[in-house]
Amino acid sequence: MKIEKLTAQALERLSFDRYLLAIAVGKRAEEIAKGASPLVDMDPKVDKFTDIALVEIAEGKIIVSDEG
Repeated sequence: MKIEKLTAQALERLSFDRYLLAIAVGKRAEEIAKGASPLVDMDPKVDKFTDIALVEIAEGKIIVSDEG
């Protein structure tokens, strides 16, 4: 799936809050970089951590909250 479509899906899940999406992708990408297993069928040795995080959010595998 193209990155633009994934971004649109992720934004829709987060009520189009770009700031919240940026923070969520950054935090999840950091977790993956530190060894967390992806929740989607992607390989952290091949795919970018941020791309994996974006797919997880777009597919609803990660629940993002704007609380703390």
